[in-house]
Formats: sequence, structure tokens, C-alpha cells
Amino acid sequence: MTVNNILQYESNIWATADLLRGCGIKESEWPSYMMPFFALVMIESRLVRMFDELKAEIGEAALAEIAPEDLTGLIEDKGQGYNVYIFEKNQTLKDICKNDKSFDVDFEAYLRGFDGETKDLLGVEATEGEKFLDIKGVITKLKAKKVLLGYTKEWSSIDLKPFDNSAITTLEEHIKRRWADISADTAGEQYTPDDVIGLIAEIIASKIEESDKLLKIYDCTCGGGNLLFGVEDRIHQRFKRLTQTFGQDWNDALYALAKIESRFRVDSKIEHGNTLTDDKFYNDEFDVVIANPPYGVKWNGYQKDIENDKTQRFKYLPSISDGQLLFMQHLISKLNANGMGVVVHNGSTLFSGDAGSAESNIRKWMLDSDFVEAVIQLPTDEFFNTGIYTYLWVLNKHKLPQCRDKVMLINASEKFKPLKKSKGSKRKEVDEVSRLEIVETLTRFVDNDYARVFDKEFFYFNKQAIMLTNVDEQGKSFASRLKEGKISLKLSPLKLDNGERTLTEFTITNCDSQRFGSLVEAFEQDIKPFVSSLDYKEQPLTVTTEKALYRFDADRETLIKEVLGKQEEALGCGKIVVKAAFKKGTKTQPEKIEITVELTPDYQKDYEIIPFHRDEVANQEAIEAFMAKYITKPFEYLENVVGVEINFNKVFYKPEKLRSVQKILGEITAIEKELKGLEEGLGL
Repeated sequence: MTVNNILQYESNIWATADLLRGCGIKESEWPSYMMPFFALVMIESRLVRMFDELKAEIGEAALAEIAPEDLTGLIEDKGQGYNVYIFEKNQTLKDICKNDKSFDVDFEAYLRGFDGETKDLLGVEATEGEKFLDIKGVITKLKAKKVLLGYTKEWSSIDLKPFDNSAITTLEEHIKRRWADISADTAGEQYTPDDVIGLIAEIIASKIEESDKLLKIYDCTCGGGNLLFGVEDRIHQRFKRLTQTFGQDWNDALYALAKIESRFRVDSKIEHGNTLTDDKFYNDEFDVVIANPPYGVKWNGYQKDIENDKTQRFKYLPSISDGQLLFMQHLISKLNANGMGVVVHNGSTLFSGDAGSAESNIRKWMLDSDFVEAVIQLPTDEFFNTGIYTYLWVLNKHKLPQCRDKVMLINASEKFKPLKKSKGSKRKEVDEVSRLEIVETLTRFVDNDYARVFDKEFFYFNKQAIMLTNVDEQGKSFASRLKEGKISLKLSPLKLDNGERTLTEFTITNCDSQRFGSLVEAFEQDIKPFVSSLDYKEQPLTVTTEKALYRFDADRETLIKEVLGKQEEALGCGKIVVKAAFKKGTKTQPEKIEITVELTPDYQKDYEIIPFHRDEVANQEAIEAFMAKYITKPFEYLENVVGVEINFNKVFYKPEKLRSVQKILGEITAIEKELKGLEEGLGL
């Protein structure tokens, strides 16, 4: 049957939730009730179909003469599962539901009649640990609400037997999409829409060719398998090439769905577990990698495992708050020498992290290694539970000569068709015409009005740190007043005055005994916070010593020294650094509060962002030319860190077109006429 026919079943399947609504189960909980039963009818339909094919192959009469143990072996060899009721009693779920008196017993026996792996995936006997689809738990809840038989009857009426694997996969994708729409309570998890899967498949198809060599496809966060199997099915529509799919996921229920699906495919391996800490395919490399890993999800729960990873796949560890670039590094490590991939990410992987950060270093490593062929910006409102921009990273370890050491940016944000009816946050789809246009642009690899090709170094930048020496209006710094080898001038203050308060001698004798019980208490609660609050630039501060008075002139940005009877002297731009310390008493000295003051040059660490050049000499010359043009104060070079970011807004920014003066004046005239008419109407 056609895809359109099977999609009519979507409403039938969704109608099973009416009973859930009727007995007070929240909509957000529906997927946990629907998943195990959908898996159940999917398994049954395929086993019945397989059994019918077996009958047609060897004849019903011959099949009836086969001993049960031999029949079991014959069917289990096909690797699609086994059920005693279906194969030995010729009964299905629909038959069991006919007798309401024996239903509970029969249904329990029916479930226990499955092979061991199927029972594990459905969660038939789960008591603790991994329950996967947890049908046992769901049955217990439905029994408590006295709707188990009715709910099972609803599902037993759904006959998927006439549909082939590809058609059922299509239906499964649509159902899982709706589940994702109402239950995406796990941060960052995004179900991949059909149109995005189609675009990914088209990109992959443009990079491969017909061959008798097996094509190995891998998804490290495969979820229920919609992206992995969707890409495989589309590849089969274009090529006769044999494929093998590999997937891994940590979510119990989604893994179970993917695992069940995999058993009805020619060659597919699905594993359960955390890809980042327990790679089930650690010895494998692949021709194609695809993934839509979770966005912005913390990985602190398994931080030690990542930090102690021995596989060398993680060159740098990104921020704990977002593990997307961990998955990116993992996927690159899984590519064979000629492998390519397409990975879905949000915008943070393009620009998060400053130069020298792990995120920037990961991007630099990827571009240094020439793994990135293109980045494609998708439209907003493309995914079901987020309206943000998303991006496809096209990875390629075997670039064509014209693509080497280059990266193409494709702004496909306007390549979409509006949906007639929104699906959650999804209001747009990248239609087939747009998909083919995007792939053609990628294949041609030349600039057009929405795509540009860059040397990879275009995305690099120098973050040059410098130490500035601030100067006064005469261009002088206090540094010129210091003796060689000295970094400051230390003063012994007799008095500090900030206009509101004066500090003089600090001993137990002048401690405010009514406010503080001891000198140390006065220090902690009064003197220390007061000294910390002093800001000589915001509020005038005068430091008096035995020989002179010192202050900072904010208007002239210089330190001033005043000596009685002499003209004040400008010392150059500098800082007044005041510190307070409590000194315990000794045999010869009482306890006291010691105030110290230092005059220092006004140094300021700063950095400049400067375009990067591939040639080391040219790069240094560019830095020096930039400094000569823009930096007027004395400075010293500090470290230079090369960063990498990919900024779509910078590349594709289009300034808003301003209206002409004539048009604006015309609008003003029209408004004036309208106001005049209103005034006349009011008799003003």
C-alpha cells in the first residue's frame, strides 16, 4: 500500500488516546501508554506477515507437519522474533480480546509467549533496572483504571499486516513526531522532521555513488530510529547499494522502538547505552555518520567518565552546560578515511566560547583538519518543539580538490514552504524543490546570492592581549617617576580623607567602644569594608604623609603631589592603592590596624580582535599594522590566542533599506491632512 494509505492510520492510532483522556490521564503521559502498544501491534503485524510468507513458501499442509520445536527454530533463524500464540495457536491480539472473561489470563500468556529479547524490549517481566517500554507498568496502571481490555481492543483493531517495512517506518515516524510534540520534557531533545531527514539524505546521496561495496551508516543518538532508518530508506530509493545501519541511544523506550524496528531490516545493529561513556561500536568506522544530538544538555552527571576517557576521541572538553561538541568529536572519530556526515546542531556550536576556550579550540581543530565542508542554516520554526535556527554541519574526510581547505556557508533560512497547518512549533518545511536547490548549491560549491565559499582561515581571528599604560593629558605615566626596578611608590599615611570621613591613627585607644567590642571587630566590620569602598576616581581621596599630600586629579587624569609652600606637581597617570591589615599585638607592640598606600602606574590589560592570516609573518605584520593604526597609548604585547567562530549574521547581513526623503515627507503631509480633518470634525 502507498504512504498516503498508511498515513490514514495515523488518526486511527491517535484515536486510542481518547480512552486515556477519558480516564483522566494527562496528555503529556500518553506516549508512555501508547509506545508499548504501538510496538506490540507492529511486532505482531510483522510476525503474522512473516508467517503468511512462510506458509506461501512451503505450503500450509507442510507447515502443519513441522514439530513445534523445529518451527520455533525455523522462525527464530529469521531474527524477527517469536510468539507461541501466533505461530503455534494461530491466535492474535484481536482473538484474545474477544473473550473478556479470560482476557487477563490470555493476555498475560500472550505476552509471555514472545521470545526473550522481545519480552525484554517490551518490558513484559521488568521488575527493576532497565524496563525499556515497560508494558508491565502500563498494564498495571490501566488495570487500576479498569480500562485495560478496552484499551487493548482499540489497538488490536489496528491491522498493519498489509504494509511493508518502509511504509510502517513512515507511519512510525509520524506517530513518534506527535509523541515528541507533546512530551519533549527532556531538555534539548528534538525530533527530526521528515523534510530535514529528506535534505540530509539528499546531501548524502550527492556524495556517494553506486557500488557493490557495503555502505555503513551510523547514528550515535538514534532515538527511535526515525533519522537513521529514514535516511537508509531514501538511499534505497536512489541506489541499489547494500546498506547496514548502526545506532545507539540511552533512552530506554526509544532504544526499544529502534531495536524492534531494526529486527525487520536486512542488516541493522542497535545498541543501548550512553554513546559518550560506553561506545558500543568502539572498533567500528563508518562511511556515513548522521545525528541530531540533544541541544544544551549538561553532561556533569558523567563528567569523570568523559575526563578519564581513554579513546582519544575528545580533543577538548566543552562547557559542562552543553555536550553537543562532545558528540561532534565522537562522530568525527567514527568516520573512516573517506567518510562523510551530516549533523544537526543549534547555533551554540558555531560561536559559543571565546578564543582559547574548548569550544573555539574544537572548531579550530575541525577546520585545521579540514573536516568541515559546509554549514547550512535552516529556517526557524522548522522543528516541532522549538522555533530557533538550526544548522546542518556537513562533514567530509575526502573532499574534492576544489573544496579542500574551504568551507561553504549556505543560508537556507528562506528556503521553505509554509505549512497549511502548524505542527506544534513547526510552521515551515524545506520542500523538495528547496532541498534539491540546496544540494545543487553544495555540489557546485560556488558563490550565489544565498551561499558563499571561504578559505577556512576566514573564520579564524587573533585575540591579541596587550598591557596598556594609561597616560595623563600631557601623555605622561607615573611609571616615569619610579626608580629603575621599582614598580610602585610606598607611602606611610598619617591621614586619609575622602570628604566624608577621615582616618588617622588606628589603635585600641580610638576604637569606638560603644559600637565595637574590640579592635579586630572594628577592623572587620568598619575599617576593612570602608577601605575596600574607596574609589579615588569617583570620589576625591587625599593621602597625607609627613612630607606631602597626594591626590588624583580626575580632570587631568594625573596624580598630584602637594608640598607645603611649593607649587603642586603633576606626577603622571597612576593609581592610588589603599590596603588595610590587622596586626596582632606583640610583647613590644600593641595590636593595631595598619593602613598602607601605594602609588602605581595605571596599567590596563586589554585585547584586540584582529583578522587572521594563514602565513605567520603576514599575520604578525597585520597585528602590528592594526596596533599602529588604532592603539595610541604605550603598550606591551602579551599572549596571542587564535580563535574560531562561524557567524552567519556577519556573512549574510543585509541592512534595512531606508525610505527616501520624498516618501517620508509624503507620509508626514498625509498625517497632517488627517489630523487637520479630525480637528475640523471636532470643531477646533
